[in-house]
Amino acid sequence: MAELDTFTDLLDYPMYVVTAAAGDRRAGCLVGFASQCSIDPPRFMVWLSKANHTYTVARTASHLAVHTLRDDQKRTAALFGGRTGDDTDKFEHLAWRRSPHAPAPILEDAAAWFLGRIEGHTDGGDHVGFLLAPVETSRPGPERPPLLRLSDVLDLTPGHPA
Repeated sequence: MAELDTFTDLLDYPMYVVTAAAGDRRAGCLVGFASQCSIDPPRFMVWLSKANHTYTVARTASHLAVHTLRDDQKRTAALFGGRTGDDTDKFEHLAWRRSPHAPAPILEDAAAWFLGRIEGHTDGGDHVGFLLAPVETSRPGPERPPLLRLSDVLDLTPGHPA
């Protein structure tokens, strides 16, 4: 079996916080596997680990919110990447709101965000891809801030069970 490490070790892609809500449950996690995958119609794919609490909520959600973080938001990344929603309310001390379009929590302090309707799922092994159609996006800021990247969070220990 061919390993991808020699290829992926060169990548330093942006990190995202993905949030979901279904019923009275809300969840969010740090995600590195995500990308725009269509221009027309616009589509974005996020991949959630099957071991992650957010995946269990997202499976029954109608929408997901995808957030980019500034490079100075490592503390937020550590909360969403280093703690599990199985035993932590990650939203308790954060400013967030719900969109009128869907219940997925939107982080007020994100560099940018969009809310996407889940159009489908793809099983990719230990992760499941959620295909999103954007329904609402944040307004563009006055400048493009430096974003949090994989190299900024390599020292985080994942909070979800192995």
